[in-house]
This record gives sequence, C-alpha cells and structure tokens, in this order.
Amino acid sequence: MVPSIMVPASMAAPLHIAFLGCGFITRVHSRHLRSLSADFACSYASRDRARAEAFRQEHGGRAAYGDYESAIRDPGVDAVVIAVPPRFHLDLTRQALAGGKHVLVEKPAYPVMGDYKTALEARDAAGKVVLVGENDHYKPLAVSLRRLLREGAIGEMVFAHFTTIVKRLKSADDWRNDETMAGGDAFFEEGIHWLHIAGSLGPTIVTAEGYRPSISRNGPDRRAKSMMVAFRYDNQAVGSLYYSREIPSLLRGLRLSKLYGRHGIITFESNGLFVLARGNGLPRLLFPGFSDIRGYKAMYRDFAGSIRAGRQPEMSLERAMDDQRLMDQIYASVELSEPVAVGG
Repeated sequence: MVPSIMVPASMAAPLHIAFLGCGFITRVHSRHLRSLSADFACSYASRDRARAEAFRQEHGGRAAYGDYESAIRDPGVDAVVIAVPPRFHLDLTRQALAGGKHVLVEKPAYPVMGDYKTALEARDAAGKVVLVGENDHYKPLAVSLRRLLREGAIGEMVFAHFTTIVKRLKSADDWRNDETMAGGDAFFEEGIHWLHIAGSLGPTIVTAEGYRPSISRNGPDRRAKSMMVAFRYDNQAVGSLYYSREIPSLLRGLRLSKLYGRHGIITFESNGLFVLARGNGLPRLLFPGFSDIRGYKAMYRDFAGSIRAGRQPEMSLERAMDDQRLMDQIYASVELSEPVAVGG
C-alpha cells in the first residue's frame, strides 16, 4: 500500500532540490533541469565547499553547502538528489528522510536487497516520496516500445534482443573501479538501466541468467565490463541482452535491437534514435523524441508531480526492487561458472 504523503504548503513555488555530490552525473541532471526552472530551484552540496560553489555558479543555483548534512538540515530545501557512489546511498537516504526531505536517489540505488527494504521502511515512516533515478524508464524510446506492444503492433512477443555495446573505458582513478564503492562491476553499475528497459515493456521478466566472458584486467579500467543475459517473460517470451563497455562499435555506440512478435518485428536503435515497426498495419518509422532522449526531464516531472499529488512515482522503490531481484538472479548464476581472468 502506498503511504500517505505530507505535501508542503509551499509546493506552488518551484521545488527546491539540493544535489548531494558535485560530480559528472550532477552536471548531467543540472543541464536537463535548465528548461524546468519554473518547477525546480537547485542547490549544491559537496564535502568541498568551493566545488559546491562552482557548481552553483555554473548552473545558476540558489545555495552551496560545504557538507551534505547542512543541505539536509536546511528548512528551505524540499528534496535532495543523492548523486554520490552507491556505497553511500542508504545512509544519505535515511538521513534525508529523517530530516523531512523527499529523495531522488541515483541508479543503482543500493548494492543489496536488504538496503532497499531498509529504505522502504524509512520512506513509509517519513511519509515522503522516494524516486529511484532510472531515467531510462522515462525515455521516449521506452515509452514508444511499451505503447507499440500494448497496441499489438507485432502481436504476441516471442523474442526480445537488446544490444548495448561500445568501447568506453574508465580511467584508473574512477571510483567505479572499486566495487565496494560502485556496488558491483560495469553491468551492475550501468547495465541495470538496460535490464530495466527489457523488463518494463509490458511482459514482465520472471527469470534471468547471466553469462560473463573472461575478464580482462589490462589497462586502467580493471572492472568486469561485459555480460550476456538470457531471460524469460511471464508470457513465455524469451530474450537476451548483450552488454559491453570494452568492444568497439559503429560510430562509438550505434547499435540495433529487436522485438520479434508473431505478426511482425520492431527494430530500434538502442539509444532511441529511431523505431521501425513492421507488422499489423502499414510499416511505421518513428523518431521517439530528441529533446528528452534520455528521459531526465520526464523523470523530474514525475518527481515533482508525485510530491505535489501525494503519490509515489513510477520509478518507486518497489519497482526498483524488481530490477534488483533480477540482478541477484544474474549474479548468482554467474558465480556458478566464473571464468578465469586474463591479462596481468
């Protein structure tokens, strides 16, 4: 049951959000929020106050804080965005909820299922909104695929094939090289976005198995960077996901994925550039949308709407827990047949 949520009386004014962490992803969020200034005012918190102030100036923010606790204690802040490595997400979630703030926590939200359950209890006790920052749930590509399947464009789905392959290596000092900070390897830290898209189409993924190739430790990016996942949906369709961040691809990331149905095929560029549906009716070439191709604006609109309406968002903790259950299945299966590392 969704808990009742106390909505601040001042919600007619822009929602004042404070970013906890001033790194790459905070800059990405802030860029997308520029066009939503009527709904959001931003502030920035960092353990380095000069860095927070630099972000405030760069993005036209309202305030800067030299630590996360100061932002949480500020009575003028309505919500926080937790944009630090996953290792610190749960502690900051609990602090923010205890401080009466709504929370948007970056994905992956928490390393283990137990953390999700703890956050869920804290959310319900506080009566606040917690949105897990799965922007891919809101991207126009995902919305278009869900609509096409719902409309029966290709009939009953039989196969689903997702490809996300690119050579995009991290530097030696990137915190993602430390699994205690990131919560896991490259697939856990980023591949979860693609797993979510695969599981959000309408049919629900009920079982998943992972197959990880040999791991190269050569070079500065020492993580496991590739994974193949096989899964089955609740309508008995089956699918696969090919994920890698160490294999060169056309135009540094252009790739095709497909959904196969008994009446046709949906072919789409995995990043969302286009969708071609051939099946019931005339072929349709769709361009889902470039202005919000990654879904950040729609995600923040849902966040603000949830707070103002007193409801939980589409990407609630409960929905993110479904993804974590699949991740647990995938890594449990990988551990049964872990390959030997290559390189030195």
